Amino acid sequence: MKDIQIRPALDADFAAMWPIFQALVAGGDTYTFDADTGADVCRAYWFGPGVQSYVAVMGGERLLGMYRLVANQPGHGGHVANAAFMVDPAAQGVGVGLLLGRHCLERARQCGYLAMQFNFVVSTNIGALMLWKKLGFAVVGTLPKAFRHAQLGYVDAYVMYQLFGEPNQWPL
Repeated sequence: MKDIQIRPALDADFAAMWPIFQALVAGGDTYTFDADTGADVCRAYWFGPGVQSYVAVMGGERLLGMYRLVANQPGHGGHVANAAFMVDPAAQGVGVGLLLGRHCLERARQCGYLAMQFNFVVSTNIGALMLWKKLGFAVVGTLPKAFRHAQLGYVDAYVMYQLFGEPNQWPL
């Protein structure tokens, strides 16, 4: 893991991000995007207005994964961050997601967010659930049968949340 660097995503990274997006979306088991989602939608998701995207790169060139950081809601909900993560299937299970998750939480705090919320974690995505719990997230809600899993049919999705510090000490 020493060779892995996390840095802001560049437009030039999109050529390596796109196949990871396609591979994960095609599985139909973790993301709500349809398998035929186009490159323009993908690019807007990772590089749209208000989106901060980061990539994990090994050896300075091989892109292993990425995350996006945004406000979960505008205005009075803008103090809560939201993020999404994708790791190349060939790089899963070796700690890339953990590195991205830690970096994202640190970056969210640096940006002044006071909490982070994941709106839609598929209940059957055990790897993600274990990772987010390890990083301090809790399931705060269940959306019954909210995800149409490609193999299992309708399954639950979870809302996960983490406070950054004590709310009674947050600025107003």
